[in-house]
Amino acid sequence: MKHKTNEDGFTLVEVMVTLVIIGLLTTFVVLNVLPAQGKAQVQKAKGDIAAIETALEMFYLDMNQYPTEQQGLEALTTPPSGVNEGAYRTGGYIKKMSLDPWGNPYEYRNPGERSLVDIYSLGADGEPGGEDQNADIGNWQ
Repeated sequence: MKHKTNEDGFTLVEVMVTLVIIGLLTTFVVLNVLPAQGKAQVQKAKGDIAAIETALEMFYLDMNQYPTEQQGLEALTTPPSGVNEGAYRTGGYIKKMSLDPWGNPYEYRNPGERSLVDIYSLGADGEPGGEDQNADIGNWQ
């Protein structure tokens, strides 16, 4: 009866080298993907604001006025009180008012401070002002 002296399997060194390589790859991916995610969120906010601005323009063409600040952006999805409901488009001007990429509602100001009406997101921090990802993103940019 012969006993096998060579055991099949991995050595500790092989396992450690594999873990180091996986760690390096993970670090590389994290450092390159996270900044791209922030840029994608900013681009999504800009796209949403452009769509809301287009819907506001259609509202203006039908109603001859922009929604008041009290009516807000909800006036684009459901007819606000005090408007000519016969002129209001069936189904509204936008299907659903989405939140910004950071989970906050888009802000609306009429009259605007930077344009005729201001539509904006307060950025990642949800506070006015800021830099980089925390900067306000609006239809004036």
